[in-house]
Amino acid sequence: MLVLLCLTANHRNASLDILERLSIGAPQATRALVDDELFVAGAVVLATCNRFEAYLDIEEPLTGADVVAVESVVDAMATASDIPVDHLRASLEVHHGSDAVAHLFAVTSGLESIVVGEDEISGQVRRALDAAREEGTTSGELESLFQKATHTSRGVRNRIGLRGKHRSLVRLALEMASTRVADWSQANVLVVGTGKYAAVTVDAVRARGAINIGVFSPSGRASAFAARYALAPREDFAEAAALADIVITCTTDAVVHANAFVPGRRVLVIDLGLPRNVDPEVGQVDGVDLLDLETIRLHAPLEQFRAHDDARAIVGDAANEFTADRLAGPAITALRQEVLGVLDTEIARARKRGASEEVESALRHFAGVLLHSPSVRIRELAVEGRLEEVRMALQVLHGRTVEEPDVDDAVWHHAG
Repeated sequence: MLVLLCLTANHRNASLDILERLSIGAPQATRALVDDELFVAGAVVLATCNRFEAYLDIEEPLTGADVVAVESVVDAMATASDIPVDHLRASLEVHHGSDAVAHLFAVTSGLESIVVGEDEISGQVRRALDAAREEGTTSGELESLFQKATHTSRGVRNRIGLRGKHRSLVRLALEMASTRVADWSQANVLVVGTGKYAAVTVDAVRARGAINIGVFSPSGRASAFAARYALAPREDFAEAAALADIVITCTTDAVVHANAFVPGRRVLVIDLGLPRNVDPEVGQVDGVDLLDLETIRLHAPLEQFRAHDDARAIVGDAANEFTADRLAGPAITALRQEVLGVLDTEIARARKRGASEEVESALRHFAGVLLHSPSVRIRELAVEGRLEEVRMALQVLHGRTVEEPDVDDAVWHHAG
């Protein structure tokens, strides 16, 4: 039996310090669990600037093993992240089965973000799955779950008009920063980082009207990035910071310290990194204003970013369909076994009579056509909560007994 678990620490239930520590240590710990623990069949880790989530495909040989699994995962993550286990446990929510499905679909659609409906989160979810593939930690069930989550997020954006609204944490940060920037076209902007988030940041800054944009890369990739996005490469951070009016950090391999800034010179520093890119003491330097993720999430004007009610409805329907598909799996498998068993018998008879390969192919095609409509109908009845009728029909018509599964367990059964 396989069970889905989601352990989540996010901007609603965890401090930035907890999220920062988890983003550094917990991914490696989660990978180790897949390698070392027999009960963890697969894992996908989603780490962004406002959440850390581990989705685990758990083998549950005994009743209550999911509780043991949660404790093992929490202990491993706490140790790897240097967080007292009690503090981490208090900062984590645990979702099981169908609740975990619904949570991931809502996250991927941007409904659980600081900026509701943000653009970047669906791409971050896709990259989390890609990373799990590269690490060899994903599973077939997690693949299906995350692909469905991505498909659902597209439906939300297409059907309720979120696409094209430019909702993102970067743009929210720049909106808050605009009260301190008189004229973006006159501002000297320095972007620290050359990844996908940096590219999004450059686009957002330009949308504000910025013209003078330089880029610094701690890893030496500034020239290539600058050429791609028509920016000015900066080779020395101290020199670039001394000339900048606005410094925006969005990288994973840099920490900016207070000694990089000249006291008394006005400069706005926006730290979008997690782990944080800017030492909090930078905000104590005379003339320096520091806008970090903690400030953004505490003071963001969230009301203007509220998602439409129908977005929640779309996500809920998609989660119910995914759950129902898993619930329908045992019944569909029973029907397939019945039909394919008869098919194999008839093909064996046909072979004894000298039937050609064309006849065998035709019989297999016929069986597939025969199974299609009832399989679709079983899934529809599962969505409607009428699986008991399906089980009774299989018992009466085919003599097949299909046990009624627990909803949260069955959500993770392979449909066959």
